[in-house]
Amino acid sequence: MIKRLREEVRLDSPHRYEDLIQIFNTLFQTDENTILVKGDDEPIYLPAAMTGSENQVVFAHGYYASAMHEIAHWCVAGKQRRQLEDYGYWYEPDGRTEAQQRLFEQVEVIPQAMEKCFCFAAGFRFRVSADNLNGSPGDSQDFERHVDEQFQVYLSKGLPDRAQRFFDALARFYRTESEGIVA
Repeated sequence: MIKRLREEVRLDSPHRYEDLIQIFNTLFQTDENTILVKGDDEPIYLPAAMTGSENQVVFAHGYYASAMHEIAHWCVAGKQRRQLEDYGYWYEPDGRTEAQQRLFEQVEVIPQAMEKCFCFAAGFRFRVSADNLNGSPGDSQDFERHVDEQFQVYLSKGLPDRAQRFFDALARFYRTESEGIVA
């Protein structure tokens, strides 16, 4: 369980996507038959039925933040959804209307709050993502507030099992636990 997390984070440590791949694969390759994979343009989740071997959480361009975000989506998805390409979620691409954006934000609160937990455990700066550069995002202040509120819930009550395991591994790897950032 997460006991406390201070706002001060270690931003001086190197954050390499290769480390996330190693941490994730060590935790979940055997138990969940799932690996983290550096991809190209678009992130995607591919179930084993599509890859012929392991489930794959594919993140974009080797971006550390993309990996954190995609891991959060994997941690949110239940067993049935993890059998479907991209967890069976709908996705309106960049260029959403304001109404479409509000729907997008509703489904993104929990994964982005979880991502925020992961980022703090790693000492990596988190930024809420409206992911709608070419659309009409409107006012996203409520979305940011909802992400932060869910983040606070996770801090007080803990994360779901797979997310907690990843969080703890990040805190150990980046030594945020021993430096008092995460206790």
